[in-house]
Amino acid sequence: MPAMLMYPQFDPIAIKLGPLAVHWYGLTYLVAFGLFLFLGIRRLKDQPFASITTPSRWQRKDVEDILFYGVLGVIVGGRLGYCLFYKPGYYLSNPLEILAVWQGGMSFHGGLVGVILSMVLFAKLKGRPWLQVADFVAPCIPLGLASGRVGNFINGELWGRFSSPDLPWGMVFPQSGSMLPRHPSQIYQFLLEGVLLFIVMWLYSRKQRGEGQVAGVFMIGYGLLRFIAEYFREPDDFLGLLSLNLSMGQWLSLPMVLLGIYLWNRGRNQPLLQPR
Repeated sequence: MPAMLMYPQFDPIAIKLGPLAVHWYGLTYLVAFGLFLFLGIRRLKDQPFASITTPSRWQRKDVEDILFYGVLGVIVGGRLGYCLFYKPGYYLSNPLEILAVWQGGMSFHGGLVGVILSMVLFAKLKGRPWLQVADFVAPCIPLGLASGRVGNFINGELWGRFSSPDLPWGMVFPQSGSMLPRHPSQIYQFLLEGVLLFIVMWLYSRKQRGEGQVAGVFMIGYGLLRFIAEYFREPDDFLGLLSLNLSMGQWLSLPMVLLGIYLWNRGRNQPLLQPR
């Protein structure tokens, strides 16, 4: 029989101090927020944000405020998105269960909507164009997504579809109910939506772009890479594959790509930094 990798069965609890248990998944969220803060502060030195003076200069407190609003957007949007996109019937019948976030269930696409709304709020409070805010934020997101996929792998969740027994990195996830090898799709998403997208976004954002184009490239890039990764990820057992044999994640990624194309095309003749 061909050699197969066995999922290592990590302890989901990183630190336990009496009744207090700190989970690895929670730590990956903290890492994601720390990476955003680090990259955001670094981005303050880049053009055009280093030269923007109207209505005020970009500064560290702006990054901290965006992070605060963004965290709220991720939590509220991610939870509501999961409830509405994946199990609307159940949560409409049991609305109080929406608050039971400790039972799991978060949606990236719902979290994205929450983050967009939080950026719109931040932009309104600061008097900035919201696409300028979106362009600032976009390159700082992918490494945080990569950290979240590490958390998924440690938790042994969101495993992949069955792979060929000859695949050198095919991995058995006993918790899936099968001892056949699967694609470690969490690692694929870590590499695609996290590392690769970060490199593309960081390099693309190093030059002057039209307003909304950096955000547009993020939407296109994430949507396409997530669409590809979903071919290797096991669909949710309570949903399965939907129309055209596409998963819910793929259907939710298509509007992202379309919106990204619109933003990029719209920004071609709109410089990000405009004299006022």
